Amino acid sequence: MSEPARVELTLLGQTLTIRTEAAPDYLRTLAKYLEDRVAQLTRSGVKEPGTALTLAALDIADELFQAREAGGRDRGDADRRLGALIALLEQAVREP
Repeated sequence: MSEPARVELTLLGQTLTIRTEAAPDYLRTLAKYLEDRVAQLTRSGVKEPGTALTLAALDIADELFQAREAGGRDRGDADRRLGALIALLEQAVREP
């Protein structure tokens, strides 16, 4: 395993520094995906950013659980992805 590195991301207007073993581009892809999902909810009428973030997280978690149930992903891979998503969400909802 490689040494954890610090990756700086901007997620929903907030700059986050994450310590991770994941590739920086992978984390940026996750952040972009999450921002796109939040934007989609905002366009559909959700006004509060925290609410949109929570709904996006629930929707993404639902996708993950459905993929696991269908056997579409290796459990370890899905757990790693979910862990990375949770880390992003925890840092995004912290008060500055």
